Amino acid sequence: MASPRTITIVALSFALGLFFVFMGTIKLTPRLSKDAYSEMKRAYKSYAKALPGLKKMGISSVLLRKIIGTLELSCGVVLTLVPGRPKDVANFLLLLVILAVLFFHQLVGDPLKRYAHALVFGILLTCRLLVARQSEERPEREDTREQQQVNAEENNKVKVS
Repeated sequence: MASPRTITIVALSFALGLFFVFMGTIKLTPRLSKDAYSEMKRAYKSYAKALPGLKKMGISSVLLRKIIGTLELSCGVVLTLVPGRPKDVANFLLLLVILAVLFFHQLVGDPLKRYAHALVFGILLTCRLLVARQSEERPEREDTREQQQVNAEENNKVKVS
């Protein structure tokens, strides 16, 4: 039977992956929801206006939205479908995206209800990454403890000559 950590990591990976696939798709195409797509376009225009440095670098609101949407979509697919270490990389990239999005919301002065979902999913991504890293570190600790016990038993043996 799978350990609780494994179940937690799989469940968080799958749920977070689907969420980011959904959000990335909304940023890239109006096929899922025309209203949400229009709202994303409007929001990213305000983000681009608030950061004039983006325009100097040649990044328009459309390009910014497409970059973030593509990152969310691709990392969401990795979290959902790809096993192993790539999930941790996707998780980390999504955390960076969440931090950027939170920065944009603060920059334009959005109320908390507009970016509360980003806070929640940022916390979930952090928890997923911590649980995944903790389960990897634990076997090393157990091996070290076993080795220490063996060494202690060898030191406690009385030498008979």
